[in-house]
Amino acid sequence: MDEVFKALADPSRRQLLDVLNERNGQTLRELCAGLDMARQSVSKHLAVLEAAGLVTTTWRGREKLHHLDAAPINAIAERWMTRYDRRRAGALADLKRALESAPMNEFVYTTYINTTPQKLWQALTDPAFTRQYWGVSFTTDWKKGSPMVWAEGGAETTDPEQVVLESDPFTRLAYTWHTFTPEWAKSVGVDEETLAKLQRENRSKVTFTLEPSGEMVKLTVLHDGFDTGSTVREMCSQGWPALLSSLKTLLETGVPLP
Repeated sequence: MDEVFKALADPSRRQLLDVLNERNGQTLRELCAGLDMARQSVSKHLAVLEAAGLVTTTWRGREKLHHLDAAPINAIAERWMTRYDRRRAGALADLKRALESAPMNEFVYTTYINTTPQKLWQALTDPAFTRQYWGVSFTTDWKKGSPMVWAEGGAETTDPEQVVLESDPFTRLAYTWHTFTPEWAKSVGVDEETLAKLQRENRSKVTFTLEPSGEMVKLTVLHDGFDTGSTVREMCSQGWPALLSSLKTLLETGVPLP
């Protein structure tokens, strides 16, 4: 938490977060074009923000994209801003704005797991693993363009648009999100009104990026393609942190979270 406060103490770094908050997933070149800062300064500030967990990165071909990660901000808000009168929190005004206006068309989360890229890949693709921490299993050959069958709560969902988008073993995996069917909704306890909202939205996608980091693996999950005011995003942003914590616990201890 100290690193987060130190990172937020600099107005230039807060400005960078504001820019990413307006449009997430920018390259260093794009960020420099919109700021009155030298490229080297922007790069140094981004390194501090990434070390604090406030910014995470993904790759699109040869381009490195930077994303605002609101998880540390949420943690600070829960510990401090909900315990004290918000009128006395003037010093946290920038932090409050960043929290309340987080990007609504994507969700990004980064965690470090004490494992290998090979084991983490297996945990993301092998039904024997995914059922333990997720309660979901996939039937697919994990080749780009291949269809996927989702199984959850005793219900299976299939659709021509449920496909693998990228598959680079031990490095990168992406696929479209599952189809919201009445059978799925019944199996997981989703009511008819919520199901109708989910079915009206465009299909989103999720991307997993695996990067070796010493004896650990840096896992970045980017779930994007949401509609404005997305119900899917709201549900997924609540589910991903718990799911990834369970994945981390399973790989590091052999037992998932309850």
